[in-house]
Amino acid sequence: MSAYIVMRIQVSDPSKLKSYQEVAPSIIEKYNGKLKVRGGEVVSLEGPNEERRIVMVEFPSIEDAKKFYYSEEYENAIKLRSDIADFEMIAVDGID
Repeated sequence: MSAYIVMRIQVSDPSKLKSYQEVAPSIIEKYNGKLKVRGGEVVSLEGPNEERRIVMVEFPSIEDAKKFYYSEEYENAIKLRSDIADFEMIAVDGID
């Protein structure tokens, strides 16, 4: 069953986030992930306005999503963004 990592990101300095953005996609791909949403227009239909950047990645399973997140490669990528952006991330099973 597919699974998704959904990220809500508040970036304090977009120009400094480039080093993270250069490495993250290849790590996602290595762990069989596919970027489905990466930024773009966000429209709040119910609830408070969402001002953060939204990213969604599809993985073959929730286990693959966890392997990606807890990988040594991604742990190193997290260090590239630690003082530049606030990330909220969840992993959720999809529907077959």
